[in-house]
Amino acid sequence: MDQSSTRLRFGLVDKSVVNVEKIKKIKGVMGVVDGSQFQIVIGNNVVEVYDELLKICPVTGNQVAETKKDDRKWGAKLLEFVISVFQPLVPAIAGAGVLKSVLLLLSMFGLLASDSTVYTALAAISDATFYFLPIMVAVTTANTLKSNRLVAIAAVGYLLLPATTAALADGMTLFGFAVKNITYSSQVFPAILCVIFLSLMERGFNKISPKAIRIFFVPMMSLAITIPVTLLVLGPLGYNIGTLFTAVILALYGKLGFVALGLLAAILPFMIATGMHKTLLPYAITTYGQLGYEALYMPASLAHNISESGACFAVALKSKDGDLKQTALSAGISALMGITEPALYGVTLQNKKAMMGVVLSGAISGMLMGLFVVKAFIIVGPGLASMSMFVDAANGSNFMYACIGFAVALLGSFIITFVSWKDSDSDVEEDASDVEELTEEEKEVNILVSPLNGEAVDLSTVSDEMFASKTLGDGIAIVPKDGKLYAPCDAEVVMLFETKHAIGLRTSNGAEILIHIGVNTVSMEGVGFTAFVKQNDKVKEGDLLIEFDLDAIKEKKLDPTVMVVNSNSTSYKVLNQSYGDVKTGDVLFDVKRG
Repeated sequence: MDQSSTRLRFGLVDKSVVNVEKIKKIKGVMGVVDGSQFQIVIGNNVVEVYDELLKICPVTGNQVAETKKDDRKWGAKLLEFVISVFQPLVPAIAGAGVLKSVLLLLSMFGLLASDSTVYTALAAISDATFYFLPIMVAVTTANTLKSNRLVAIAAVGYLLLPATTAALADGMTLFGFAVKNITYSSQVFPAILCVIFLSLMERGFNKISPKAIRIFFVPMMSLAITIPVTLLVLGPLGYNIGTLFTAVILALYGKLGFVALGLLAAILPFMIATGMHKTLLPYAITTYGQLGYEALYMPASLAHNISESGACFAVALKSKDGDLKQTALSAGISALMGITEPALYGVTLQNKKAMMGVVLSGAISGMLMGLFVVKAFIIVGPGLASMSMFVDAANGSNFMYACIGFAVALLGSFIITFVSWKDSDSDVEEDASDVEELTEEEKEVNILVSPLNGEAVDLSTVSDEMFASKTLGDGIAIVPKDGKLYAPCDAEVVMLFETKHAIGLRTSNGAEILIHIGVNTVSMEGVGFTAFVKQNDKVKEGDLLIEFDLDAIKEKKLDPTVMVVNSNSTSYKVLNQSYGDVKTGDVLFDVKRG
């Protein structure tokens, strides 16, 4: 168990014992995300909740639980490893970095001399944080791999030893091989590779070592082998990986220029919603360690975060829904401070007009900051409280351009959202333009029949938070008895996922129906799914849409429940749901405009 700025993250032994519904009903819980890690979205009180949980179930450093076989794809495992290693580093990096930027501000305004003892002592905190960054990486990597943390610190600490640095500079040779002269301070990838290899050595020697001498024999042999291998192979390899990683990103940035920053800001809300933004942390931390600044991810995050805030403030002012106004105001304040999950999950992901404001404003303000090459000198979620991260002692204009980007993001998203926002009929006009001339009765109601055989249950009972909370729309869930999915009405296929696990239909009265087969079945990458239609096809009620292997889904220990929802719920309402045993063709629910 660990925490981020708004979420509790759990590495669960058995997810089947988790009662998601009870968790969601706990006061203060904003949502549950079941992805590569099981996450509970708390918000600003996450630290207090984490501390209370530690009192109930304390976590020890090398505690290992008996776990079930991990059937996830390697991509999901790699993503979880990256998050587990880099996410815990952010508080230390952010705290030390903000402190140094505040000192720079005090110095710029003449409130504290840069050559004073106080300034020098406090500024050294940030320097020490990044100098010993490999040590922190050793701890987080060892925790992730369930390896001995102190032995990992000893191994990586050797790379930072002044005697080692001096020997490398003088031209060290080991077993007749020249050792590459590398400065390992502020490097992350050499430390990660070192600890990975160390953990393999520990496991191997634990199997063959007599128990009587294991306490010293295993660490001794692991260190004796790991350090030479790191000096000769793993250290240079990790250094080159970090250099290449940074070079590729910077080359892309150099090729696309300021447009790259705008594009990243525009897609960040969708990356954050899926957790994919965490893959940018290694780049940001490595780049900062090598260059002393970062000029892509942090400025793009500023553009996105503040755009979320502006959109939420516009919704809070324009909406007539009391609950939505309160949610949007609170979420807008959090996003203004750099915490965007409440805004994303509570407001913008659920409303296309608000999301349009975020995307357009993020792109505009992002390109503006890219045009002026705004640099960040701290790796932390950008917001009002952390704007000092853009203070550059060598270039006073950097902070000014960041403030301009801040203002453009806030005002841009506010204006776009405020002008375009409507409560219940926000999408009626644009949806109507896509629908052929209909009778008055067709425009009002469309009856959907069951697309498969099974048991129809309340949507709020499913294990997927986005469906259970009706974020993706109201509807019904069906526990399937077989693997054939038929068209629930006459419709047009407007979307078919590449993995064939979900399909989108537009009904005769303009309603958009999303049918999603199973929970997290996207991880099957299309195996076991066969589509009999393609995008833009016209289908009749009862036409076969998709066949799926129900047994294969269950073998993967995935929930096969099929969700049938009306995805444009701001313009269309779901009425008269029918629950219990259903057969293909039985009336399921009505979709009515208005």
